[in-house]
Amino acid sequence: MTLFQNAKFYTTVNHLKDLPDTPAEIAFVGRSNAGKSSAINTLTNHTRLAFVSKTPGRTQHINFFELPNGGFMVDLPGYGYAQVPEAIRTHWVKLLGDYLQTRRQLIGLILIMDARHPLKELDVRMLDFFALTGRPVHILLSKADKLSKNEQMKTLSAVKKALKPFTERQEVGVQLFSSLKKQGIEEVDAVVRQWFESHTAANTAADDAATSEPPQAT
Repeated sequence: MTLFQNAKFYTTVNHLKDLPDTPAEIAFVGRSNAGKSSAINTLTNHTRLAFVSKTPGRTQHINFFELPNGGFMVDLPGYGYAQVPEAIRTHWVKLLGDYLQTRRQLIGLILIMDARHPLKELDVRMLDFFALTGRPVHILLSKADKLSKNEQMKTLSAVKKALKPFTERQEVGVQLFSSLKKQGIEEVDAVVRQWFESHTAANTAADDAATSEPPQAT
């Protein structure tokens, strides 16, 4: 069973002040209609855990799901869809940006890109923006089933090459993914498990160091 199976909806928020106090979380983000909701549903083996719509920009809040290991999965608003009122779009941008840069519980980001159109300008800007946190990113090239096997390999190779400037700054991984064909589930699971395990190990080491410090002289 993967880490994502048996995920349960926890809460939805529209303002940073309402964010829950979680131990650790990973977040999913991507351009509108890149296949983010479908990827979440496939990973969790649930048909409607994340709402899938033909209308881009449907996810307008930050949605939290509790994972079986006690960590959390976060579904963030899609970016890059212009056909919404300016006030709403402005709110999305601020909410998304503030969350990504200030959320201390966020240990890694899953970035969804359509395999047919990877590394668009907004995707590159997202990578640049999140690089400032120093936290890892794992890219899912979704809808890989729309490409032939040869096209898949060429796309994966091209994206890896284009990502080299980013991998010099932070941990960035990339893989092919298909919700329709259930392709790439185990690879995502292994990456996210490692993130949570590393986070737990780091916290344990910090706690051990704190308890081993000699008392201060008075």
